[in-house]
Amino acid sequence: MPAITADSTAQTVITTFETTPGQCADLLDELQSAYAEFISRQPGFIGAGLHVNDAQTRIANYSQWKRREDFQAMLRSDEMRVRNRRIAALCRSFEPVLYDVVAHYGD
Repeated sequence: MPAITADSTAQTVITTFETTPGQCADLLDELQSAYAEFISRQPGFIGAGLHVNDAQTRIANYSQWKRREDFQAMLRSDEMRVRNRRIAALCRSFEPVLYDVVAHYGD
């Protein structure tokens, strides 16, 4: 389960996908399949969440990994390269960005 804490040593990755309402469901299916069948089973994976905007034109993905290298190894795997080609066909763009938590508020 992802945890947002400033003292965490985990690597946070936020990925945004630009899509169309007509392809949003298909893109979600592809992302859910990737997490269920592959990503969640990779070394260093902690947890993730998928979020869709009301217009179904954007999907935001929040994931956490024990180390930056764990995320990079998953991304460079043959399996994920194939999946990313299918994902890219369902959206205008997507960009994973690695972040460090510097502050959090609330429980």
